[in-house]
Formats: sequence, C-alpha cells, structure tokens
Amino acid sequence: MQNLEQSAATATAPLAGARILLVEDEQDLAELVADWLARDNHQVDVVRDGEEALSKLEADRGEYELIILDLMLPGCNGLEVCRAYRRKFGTAPVLVLTARDSIEDKEIGFGAGADDYMTKPFHLKELSVRVGALLRRSILLPNKVLRVRDIEVDTHERKVRKSGELVHLSPREFHLLEFLLRHPNQVFSSEDLLDHVWAPDSNAMNDTVRGHINRLRKKLDTTEQAPLISNIYGFGYKLNPDSPTGS
Repeated sequence: MQNLEQSAATATAPLAGARILLVEDEQDLAELVADWLARDNHQVDVVRDGEEALSKLEADRGEYELIILDLMLPGCNGLEVCRAYRRKFGTAPVLVLTARDSIEDKEIGFGAGADDYMTKPFHLKELSVRVGALLRRSILLPNKVLRVRDIEVDTHERKVRKSGELVHLSPREFHLLEFLLRHPNQVFSSEDLLDHVWAPDSNAMNDTVRGHINRLRKKLDTTEQAPLISNIYGFGYKLNPDSPTGS
C-alpha cells in the first residue's frame, strides 16, 4: 500500500525543470514554445532542421529528458529523425507537433517511435500538460539495466559495471556494447555495426570497428577461453551471453 501511495505522489508531484530539445523550423513558434516552457524552469535547446537535431542527439548521450519534434523539417524530416533516434536506442519521450491531423499520419508517427502527438494550432497550456505527463511517465519507468555475465549496463545513467566496479567507456564504446547486448548470439559484420552504431555520414571504416571491439575486450573480457565478444572469421562479431561458439 505504501509503494502505491508513493507512486501516486510521484505521479502528481510538480516536476523540476527538465532538459528539452525542441526541433521546430518556424522561428516565431519555436521562440514562443521555448519561452513558455522556460516559465516551468525547463531548459530548452532549439534546432531548426533535421540534420542539426540528429547531430545534437548523437552528441547528447542521454541528457535530454524530452524531445519535441516537428514533422515538416528542411532536409531530414521529423519521422526520419525519430526513427534514427530510436534505432540508436534513444529512450527519451518524443512529443510530435505537426499540422498533419489524419489518423493515418498519427499511426505513422507512433510507428516511428513517438510517444505523444499534438496537432497545430495548439494551446500552450495543453502543451504544458502533455510535457508534464510525459516527464512523469519517464520518471516512473524503472532504469533499463542490461546484464550479461558479471557485467551490468545501465542505459539510463550510461554506466557500465563489471563485478560491481565502474568501467569507463567512451560514448561510442558504450553504444557499441549496448547494441551487441540487445542482440546476443547474433553475428554482425563490420559494415552492419557501422550502419547501426555510427552516424550515416561518419568517416568510420572497418578498422574503426575493429579498434572499438578490441578496446571493449580489454576492458570487459577476463579470459581468452570464454570471450564476451567473439570474432567469427569471415563473418564478423557476436556477443556471447554464456559461453562462446567462436574464437
């Protein structure tokens, strides 16, 4: 009973200011929304095209607590931004703002990974209500911890522990490890990993993948007889949750 009361109190309690990424190409609207959310002590970063949004999210590594995303953007549209963010295992809630109001458009938006949908024009007070609801929902969700052998990966706090000891990984090493953990026993070529872990416009090459794999092994593997990450000759790499089938 006490836990239920605590959860209810958390769900209705006022929220401290959150860090929000607003992706909106209409300058007047972007300024209006940013100023409005700032009244609730939110820190709002504004970008006005899809490529800049992807760059921000690539560099952010989990600090944004909410993304407010227009769909009609120059360059890379909002759906592409949302899909790319979810492919990279971005977990912050995404609130779509758009003039498209058909059921089909909403279905596509939710299918791309959006958590909520507001059509333009909208009332700023309703925006505040929806922002608050999404932030409370994300607080109530448990931390997403991935475990393999003696390794724990907290995808919310972006921390890795081995036998309880904190292990420092670079952002790219963390992202690579997270991807492999979510796909255990699957073999991925260097090209696959470049496509899923590195940005599409990255200059990374196969040697880059090999270097990151080797660094992960040095930091996380403890025995050559049972490597965490195996090199399947001629095919690529795979993560072994229990015992290896390759060397």
